[in-house]
Amino acid sequence: MAGIVRKTFDSPEETRPFAEGTGRLDLLTTEGGPPLGQAVFEPGWQWSKHIKPIAGTDSCQSHHLGYVLSGRMKVVMNDGETDELRPGDFIDIQPGHDAWVVGDEPCVVLDWAGFVDYAKLARS
Repeated sequence: MAGIVRKTFDSPEETRPFAEGTGRLDLLTTEGGPPLGQAVFEPGWQWSKHIKPIAGTDSCQSHHLGYVLSGRMKVVMNDGETDELRPGDFIDIQPGHDAWVVGDEPCVVLDWAGFVDYAKLARS
């Protein structure tokens, strides 16, 4: 194992595009842990419209642990709790939610817990 590992989202190891050109998820692998993901959610993106068909669940079942770099996103939990994420926010979002971009700026989020299987198409 190398003492220093350096990677960049300019050359991700995997990219998962979202439906209808509404963004993408770029992944970098980590040694012994989940991948680090950077998602770019374009204006108009909504989990229930663009990821639900891939996930096959009624709400997002990923536990997100991350940091908002830019843009804004509204999150609504299944129990009705809501919040709006903004740049500079640390996030810890439990499974069972919908979310969508607010405004006309892409929302960019780093996540080191919830993107392992996020927006991953089933392989046949």
